[in-house]
Amino acid sequence: MAWIESGLVALSGALKSATPTAACLLPLQAVRLLAPLPRPGKVVGAAFNYRDGLAASGRPAPQEPVIFIRSGSTVIGPGDTIVLASGNQVTYEAELAAVIGTPALKVQSAQAAAHVCGYVIFNDVSYTNMVREDGGFVRGKNQPSTGPLGPWIVSADDIEDPYDLRISLQVDDKLLQLSNTSEMLFRIDELIAYASERMPLDAGDIIATGTPAGVAANHQPAAWLKHGQRVTLQVEALGELSNPVVET
Repeated sequence: MAWIESGLVALSGALKSATPTAACLLPLQAVRLLAPLPRPGKVVGAAFNYRDGLAASGRPAPQEPVIFIRSGSTVIGPGDTIVLASGNQVTYEAELAAVIGTPALKVQSAQAAAHVCGYVIFNDVSYTNMVREDGGFVRGKNQPSTGPLGPWIVSADDIEDPYDLRISLQVDDKLLQLSNTSEMLFRIDELIAYASERMPLDAGDIIATGTPAGVAANHQPAAWLKHGQRVTLQVEALGELSNPVVET
């Protein structure tokens, strides 16, 4: 968080120009990665924001972004366990997320990109039955341990085009989502402009940009998450995020 507040892109550039000593380097297998933002202020999620996802569900495209708020307390890190309450229909959702670097309030789309400091993979694990029962997102998107985030934040200057990234998700060895961020209906700058018109966006907040086709309900039979599975997401240039599933 201190790096974000200090200017993540500038710090990234400084690190690239430096030659780290051997003492600065640790083998990845020798450490445990935590969520790069273990407690973001909030996650602003976008629903129904992929054209292929809308087509798979037979849902008309919304005329403006559909957003919801997820508590930062739902975030877990790479390898952490997604703990599910039994008796529910729970889906995975592979997403590209943007990290807010500087506060944004009522910003225009043209200025929105300047408020993004980096990108990260997010799994918007959702209790679909709760969303359907409530006719809203609050309960179904805010259950404990349902926000895997990681494995790291990639500085915004390292992503040439966030709208042309391959995105995929598999459960165990079965590929369930495969798309490209070019399928986004509302782009990141539009989502930031829309959200910042309705609430302040603070440094360290996360904009989760929606998920493509292939969520659990799109499959026959439905691919609800189950005890003992492992969910693995990949977004081009951002790495891999993998978490085990336990049902209690």
